[in-house]
Amino acid sequence: MSDISPKINSERLKRLFDSINKFGLNVETGGYNRIGFSDADLSVRKWFTEQMKGDGLAVHSDAAGNLFGRLGDADKPCVMAGSHLDTVPEGGAFDGALGVAVALECARSIKDAGIEPMVPLVVVATSEEEGRFGGMLGSQTISGQLPAGWVEAATDAEGVKLTEAMTVQGYAPEALEEAAWQKDSIRAFLEMHIEQGPVLEGENLSVGIVEGISGVLVLGVNLKGEANHSGTTPMHLRADAFTGLATIGAAIPGVIDRLGGEQSRITIGKVDIKPNFPHTIPGEADFTIIIRDTSADNMANLRKAIETVVETVAERNRLSFTIKERSYLPPQELDEKIREAFVAEAKKRTLSYTVMPSGAGHDAQTMQAFCPSGLIFVPSRNGISHAPQEWTEWADIEKGAQLMLDMIVRLITEKD
Repeated sequence: MSDISPKINSERLKRLFDSINKFGLNVETGGYNRIGFSDADLSVRKWFTEQMKGDGLAVHSDAAGNLFGRLGDADKPCVMAGSHLDTVPEGGAFDGALGVAVALECARSIKDAGIEPMVPLVVVATSEEEGRFGGMLGSQTISGQLPAGWVEAATDAEGVKLTEAMTVQGYAPEALEEAAWQKDSIRAFLEMHIEQGPVLEGENLSVGIVEGISGVLVLGVNLKGEANHSGTTPMHLRADAFTGLATIGAAIPGVIDRLGGEQSRITIGKVDIKPNFPHTIPGEADFTIIIRDTSADNMANLRKAIETVVETVAERNRLSFTIKERSYLPPQELDEKIREAFVAEAKKRTLSYTVMPSGAGHDAQTMQAFCPSGLIFVPSRNGISHAPQEWTEWADIEKGAQLMLDMIVRLITEKD
């Protein structure tokens, strides 16, 4: 069991967090742009490498760009803690970066307290978690869960291939499979993250302890009709790809009402219309449909239903269509023992908490298939994330960071 005497150094943590967010800042919008395998992403990784080295951690990176800093014996299975450093385009300051900063601060606090870990602690900053190319490349690499052929086929929304983006930054995509960690090399994976939702703030709670994480299915859809003059083509003779897209979008609430549950989400995201000219009927629409749910069965039912909608709408509007699966991360229940241990540590600190699901994907869901994993949330103001307005009060961060430290100490001082 943990001794709750080690304390987070709040000022040091804030300096670290603020320093991470000097990278990729758009001063005009307040948004952050550390897109996976961009120059800003690589720059913050190089900087963070030097920070961990300065703390005396044994540091290395892998073929995916994951960074690891080890405190303790190099030959023993470890407890791994961290999150990601990449962002979505024009993202917020807290998503991912906070979890990485907290993990390193925990390592520093453990050293300050003179604790000699019986189980090594590895601080991790995972690579390409935000899914520029679909999936979660970093944690999928660590856990050996890269789908066959996916790396070679993966592209981003602009058509850039994953293999090209990696090669430009000096990484070797062909070495990814060799970077997988050995079975039983990680005893537990822990992650702290902002909630990215309104529950904790709305209920005035300090911490969310996550029980399960929604799966994420990304479908790429193409509707193809015929571009034509918008003034001379009668309505009943059109093959309008945008009308098809709009009709599919309008059908989503009905699909959720019939087949979904409380955690069901369907979203049409990235959309491209061609030729995209005011006086021309759109002849082609490319767009994504993203399905999320904590139930694999629900996800399968929602997928079947939305694919039927696409087929029906295409037929009614004289369109051809294709649907391709771009990536799939299954829903995952997190480790019960770790969840219960987080609850026990929260009670010691008299923190208000709830046990809750996560609608957003996180590295912890990928890692759970490889090792016992746990995830905690701190509140998000107004539930906003993936935007410059993303914000978490520092007092809430301190509580979550201390809970992470307590949990890590508990795990690294336990005997086998």
